[in-house]
Amino acid sequence: MEKKAKIIATLGPAIYNDTKLKQLVNFGVDAFRINFSHNTTGINKIVSKIRKIEKSTNKKIALIADLQGVKLRIGKIKKDGQKIKYNQKYIFDIKKDIGDHLRVNFPYPKILKKIKKGDKILIDDGKFTFVVIRKKGFSVTTVCKSQNCYIKSNKSIHIRNFDIAFNKLTSKDKKDIKTAIKLGCNWIALSYLQSENLILETRKLIKKDMGIISKIENKHALKNINNIIKATDSLMIARGDLAIDIGHSEVPKVQLSLIKKCSQFSKSVIVATQMLESMIENNTATRAEINDIAAAIFQGADTVMLSAETAIGKFPSQAVSTMSKTILSTEKYKREHIEDFKNSVISNKDPVKSILLSVKNIAYTQDVKVIIVFSNSGRSAKLVSAMRPAAKIVTISPNINVCRQVSLLWGVQSINSRDANGWKDMMSISTKIIKKLKFIKKNDFVIITAGLPFGKAGMTNMIRLYKVGT
Repeated sequence: MEKKAKIIATLGPAIYNDTKLKQLVNFGVDAFRINFSHNTTGINKIVSKIRKIEKSTNKKIALIADLQGVKLRIGKIKKDGQKIKYNQKYIFDIKKDIGDHLRVNFPYPKILKKIKKGDKILIDDGKFTFVVIRKKGFSVTTVCKSQNCYIKSNKSIHIRNFDIAFNKLTSKDKKDIKTAIKLGCNWIALSYLQSENLILETRKLIKKDMGIISKIENKHALKNINNIIKATDSLMIARGDLAIDIGHSEVPKVQLSLIKKCSQFSKSVIVATQMLESMIENNTATRAEINDIAAAIFQGADTVMLSAETAIGKFPSQAVSTMSKTILSTEKYKREHIEDFKNSVISNKDPVKSILLSVKNIAYTQDVKVIIVFSNSGRSAKLVSAMRPAAKIVTISPNINVCRQVSLLWGVQSINSRDANGWKDMMSISTKIIKKLKFIKKNDFVIITAGLPFGKAGMTNMIRLYKVGT
C-alpha cells in the first residue's frame, strides 16, 4: 500500500552519502529541501546523486530551494555551537568575528539601535530567550533566561512586536534563485513573505515549469492570506516562527484554517517544523509527535516536512520511516471512513475546475482504480490532487520538471512520457501505461482526462471512462 501524503526531507550532512539518500527515498521521501540559509557549497554534487537515485528507483523526486528571505539570523558560532548558562550575560553586537560563549554577531545595526532595555531576543525558533539589560552603541548585553541553552551558527532571531517591512526579494535571494535554476530545482520556497508581492516578483525570475511555495510564518501573511493563496502554487505552514509571532496556542487553529482554505482554492499545503524533533537525538518518536503528524494528515495536508531531523539528526532513516508508517496508518483510517473526510472545493465558475470536479465524483465509485491525467503544465494534476479522489492519480507529462514538481502533490505518481498528438495516440499511450501499473486488472475502470487540442497547457476539457480489456 502506497501513502498518498508526501514527505519532504531537508538536505544536510547527516544524509549526504549515497546510501543514506537512497534509503530515505526507499522509506518514503518524495522531495528534498535545500536550505539556502545555510552553507550550500558542494550541493550540486548532492543533486547529481539524487538524480541518479531517481533514475535507479524510477521515482520522480522534487527539489525545493528554500530562500533565506529577511528572516533574521545570528552569525557563525565556534565549534558549531556553544553552551550558554542560565542567568549568564551574553552580548549581541555587529562585530564580524566568529561568536563564542560570551558574544555573537548580530548583523542588523538598524535593529540593534532600536532595541530597548527589557526587550526579549528569541533564538532558534524561540527555543532560547535573552533579555536585554544594557545597550552601548551597536552592542546589547543580555541575560540568558533559558535552561540548557545551546546556540549554533546562523540560528533565527525573533524580537516580539518588532515589525520589519519585507516586500522585495533580497540580493541574496535573487542570486539563490539563479543557483536554484542551474541546479534544476522544481520549487522555490519564499521565506517571511508578508503579502503576494514577493510571489509576483519571483514569478518573473523563475521558469514556467517551477512552482512557488509561500511560507506562512508571521501575522502580516495571515492578514493577506487570501491574496497569497491565489498568487502562489503551494503554502507551507512554518509553525516555528509563526508560533513566536502569534503565540503557540494560536497555531493549531491557524493550521486547520489554512489547510481548509488551501483545499477550497485547490492549492497544496505543507505542514512543517518540529514534527519529529525528538528524533534528532533519539531513535524513537514521542506519542505527541506521532499525533501531530496524524493530525496534519487527518486535516488534509498534502505534505509533511522534516528539517533538522534529516539534515543533522542522528536517526534520519528512522525519522522518515516513522513518518511514513504514521501517514499509512492514518490514511487507512480515512479510507475506511471516507464520508467523514470528503473535502469541499470552490469552482469559482472556473470551467476547467468544474470538469475536474466531475472526475472526482466518478472516481468515488469502487471500480475506478486510477485517474490518468495528461498535463503539460502540471495545473490539471494540481487540481485533480486537490479533489482528493479515492482512485490513484497518475500524471503524464512530456516535461520532466513538471513530473518532478507534481510528485510533491498528494496522491500523484508522475510519469515522463511524450505528449499525445491526437485522440488515438492518447489512448495508445494510456493503454501502454495501464499495462505497467500492476494494481490494474481486467474489467477495472480508468478515468482518462486531457485537454484538447493536445499540447496546449491549461485546457483540460475531456474525460473518458475506459474499461480495461474491452
